[in-house]
Amino acid sequence: MSTKNVLRIEGELTIFRAMELKPIILAVPPVTEIDLSGVTDLDTAGVQLLMLAKKTALAQGRDLTLIGHSPAVIEVFELLNVVAYFGDHLVMDSRSPAGASRS
Repeated sequence: MSTKNVLRIEGELTIFRAMELKPIILAVPPVTEIDLSGVTDLDTAGVQLLMLAKKTALAQGRDLTLIGHSPAVIEVFELLNVVAYFGDHLVMDSRSPAGASRS
């Protein structure tokens, strides 16, 4: 019954794009999935935006799933130890095009 509203982010998810992406991520109808497979660079402003998106979804009683993590996203999430923050709403996909598996 519910439809997916997927946002695919390409390129940088940094302070330079956070303000541009914020209204898109928080738009109505709400985004239900954020595809991060095309993200080439992620900084703390980008992480904060993803955290805001999750917090907003939880406050509205809906799900938000992060999918297709690029190596840049995985590196920053692990460095900042925020994987647990996203909990079940985080899908670490080793089949992502950038080869996200780590040894």
